[in-house]
Amino acid sequence: MCRAAGAPPRILPPLALLLLAALQQAPIKAACEDMLCKTGFPEDVHSAVVSRSVHGGQPLLNVRFQSCDGNKKIHFGSSEPEDFRIDEDGVVYAERSFQLSAEPTEFVVSAQDKETQEEWQMRVKLTPEPAFTGATEKDQKKTEEIIFPWQQYKHSSHLKRQKRDWVIPPINLPENSRGPFPQELVRIRSDRDKSLSLRYSVTGPGADQPPTGIFIINPISGQLSVTKPLDREQIASFHLRAHAVDVNGNQVENPIDIVINVIDMNDNRPEFLHQVWNGTVPEGSKPGTYVMTVTAIDADDPNAQNGMLRYRILSQAPSSPSPNMFTINNETGDIITVAAGLDREKVQQYTLIIQATDMEGNPTYGLSNTATAVITVTDVNDNPPEFTAMTFYGEVPENRVDVIVANLTVTDKDQPHTPAWNAMYRMTGGDPEGLFTILTDPNSNDGLVTVVKPIDFEKNRMFILTVAAENQVPLAKGIQHPPQSTATVSITVIDVNESPYFVPNPKSVRQEEGLLAGSMLTTFTAQDPDRYMQQTSLRYSKLSDPANWLKIDPINGQITTTAVLDRESIYVQNNMYNATFLASDNGIPPMSGTGTLQIHLLDINDNAPQVNPKEATTCETLQPNAINITAVDPDIDPNAGPFAFELPDTPPSIKRNWTIVRISGDHAQLSLRIRFLEAGIYDVPIVITDSGNPHASSTSVLKVKVCQCDINGDCTDVDRIVGAGLGTGAIIAILLCIIILLILVLMFVVWMKRRDKERQAKQLLIDPEDDVRDNILKYDEEGGGEEDQDYDLSQLQQPDTVEPDAIKPVGIRRLDERPIHAEPQYPVRSAAPHPGDIGDFINEGLKAADNDPTAPPYDSLLVFDYEGSGSTAGSLSSLNSSSSGGEQDYDYLNDWGPRFKKLADMYGGGDD
Repeated sequence: MCRAAGAPPRILPPLALLLLAALQQAPIKAACEDMLCKTGFPEDVHSAVVSRSVHGGQPLLNVRFQSCDGNKKIHFGSSEPEDFRIDEDGVVYAERSFQLSAEPTEFVVSAQDKETQEEWQMRVKLTPEPAFTGATEKDQKKTEEIIFPWQQYKHSSHLKRQKRDWVIPPINLPENSRGPFPQELVRIRSDRDKSLSLRYSVTGPGADQPPTGIFIINPISGQLSVTKPLDREQIASFHLRAHAVDVNGNQVENPIDIVINVIDMNDNRPEFLHQVWNGTVPEGSKPGTYVMTVTAIDADDPNAQNGMLRYRILSQAPSSPSPNMFTINNETGDIITVAAGLDREKVQQYTLIIQATDMEGNPTYGLSNTATAVITVTDVNDNPPEFTAMTFYGEVPENRVDVIVANLTVTDKDQPHTPAWNAMYRMTGGDPEGLFTILTDPNSNDGLVTVVKPIDFEKNRMFILTVAAENQVPLAKGIQHPPQSTATVSITVIDVNESPYFVPNPKSVRQEEGLLAGSMLTTFTAQDPDRYMQQTSLRYSKLSDPANWLKIDPINGQITTTAVLDRESIYVQNNMYNATFLASDNGIPPMSGTGTLQIHLLDINDNAPQVNPKEATTCETLQPNAINITAVDPDIDPNAGPFAFELPDTPPSIKRNWTIVRISGDHAQLSLRIRFLEAGIYDVPIVITDSGNPHASSTSVLKVKVCQCDINGDCTDVDRIVGAGLGTGAIIAILLCIIILLILVLMFVVWMKRRDKERQAKQLLIDPEDDVRDNILKYDEEGGGEEDQDYDLSQLQQPDTVEPDAIKPVGIRRLDERPIHAEPQYPVRSAAPHPGDIGDFINEGLKAADNDPTAPPYDSLLVFDYEGSGSTAGSLSSLNSSSSGGEQDYDYLNDWGPRFKKLADMYGGGDD
């Protein structure tokens, strides 16, 4: 139980006919701990029940004052000082003896701060208690004595020991007793205390166990007492055990159990679970409709009258249409309707004050508390939407869509922005073509008549629509739509200047290609839909003509050609040529329309077939690698394939070297007729004839690249690389890299073997009598030739004849001398060959070079590395023998090896 700050309250004596209960606080303990501190009395009205007979000086009740500042000095006063006096500790005493009447006695208790003079007041209501049927005060003061083992006097005068294990009836002790304390409860005695000196003790919760010190016992007399008031709401009963021992602590009696029940007093008010309860009820509900349930609790014993609650409605606001629209079940707290007439449009909310009273609702003795029940009347669709006018008007320009032409307004008494208020509109007549629709504005609930399809003024100049309004949810049962839920909408169509339109659009024309310029093609005219406007005729112009083939007469729309129509033009797609023209009027504002002319061009045989591809590659020998060619003709069937392929008669070498075979209507194969054709590039003319009537033919030149091929039939020369798709720059880069690499390798090899190569070549090729070639070997000159150098050729001698090896110092040798190390043996040449027999000289040198195992065959060619003109040695292109004096037979060069086979072919061929 919550108490005000400060010392514990003073407990008045437990006189049954005096004060039965002290001042009670409404909130329970848990709630008190959460309350904000507020200085003053905890309640405005305090009720207390006292005995009807009040004696002077009798304490009646204890008023509690809460001070948030413990230092405040409070002075209490009474509005009836001749009857009631209040001490500084808040205890109210009777100043005189008097009898309380049946009606409650009221007076005001005031509290004043001595320093600030601030004052607080509380009204006290004293109610006389009913006639008490229990024991008198004198009987209560008489302490019951318990002897264990319990002695009972029978009819005989002798004591008879009873069974030691017996049960003492529970001791009932009212809660909130006012003392004085300690208050004696019962005396415990042993029948052996006459012969022994005994000591009594009590154990259990409330004695030596928490909460300790509530019950004490006199160890000598065995008097059991309570030391302070009890609170049933904290502990409803105590279970103690009494013990009797001798001075040595030996148990002389078995312990007996003592049960102390705390008798409930009505010291707690009912408390509602919520101070404000919210509920709803639909409008128009019938009597008996459940609304809500309110619940209160009482900390007192629920099985006694102190905790039995009853509910009732104290007030209802507003009181219309009836002051008793609701009732409450006094036991369960269920609130239901008891009257009809709930109308949200008239009363949207009711506020009820609910009272809960304990003591089974006894208004005299029961404690009560109140709460507020707020009942909201919810909306139902009991009000249909009604138009604010019977006819609405609007207008719309023709050919306009998505235009709002009229605004329909309605009223609805239901709650806004609910399904019972939201309006939906539907047209019931006047729009068979579905030209209009009606949308709902979610904010204003208006109907927006909107055009969804173009309207033609020349067909309809006015519309009369019939519109009905409904809600999203159906009307409540028994409510009908009034006539105001239907209206008419009159819409006027406004005539505007419309665009001319071509008929038909697009217009298709079939025409053979090749139509000459200046020819009349067709007439393409437009129509003006405005029949009720005064305006001149239409004028025409060209809007789009990709190939610039056409022109149009601005007055009559006649279209003529300005160029030859060509089906094979890039501007013709799928044999169709499209041109766009414009027709304009002179209205306000001027309007124009476009039309498309589609010319379907018919093919004529005006194109000869051509060969594809233009270039091809084949091998120089007769192998199964024929060239596949295709005939290409811009014309279409029947002026295209199948094609005929043939080779022309001139020049004769074409048919002598080549042959062509058709493999299908569009394809043929070109191949070599002869077994071998020297590599090169050849132009092969091919005559191709189409199937048109008349036929068209052409001679196409196929550039054939003949190349050397490997065993797989693939070209091995550089041209094959070009045919594989490499560009000229890439081929040049590859060749340069190969040449540079070869040059580096050759320079390294030459650097390693140069001395041996030069010396071997000199030894093999130089004749002692032929000093001219020694000059070529020694100086290795790359210049303008020998004639630009002033040499005395007679002074040139063979090194071996001039300076023998035997007289040469060791380690000093010329670059053109023989190496000292062992040299391969070569065939012995004649010591002095005929200086003019160049053929014998070359023959011996070649044989020596071919038989040289230390150098590649082409190394011997270094001796002929001569550049220039006018040499006294003559030119190799005119080799002859001094001894023959005429034609020389060079066929023997065929036996010198593959390097001189070409020379044999060139000079040994006889007359050819």
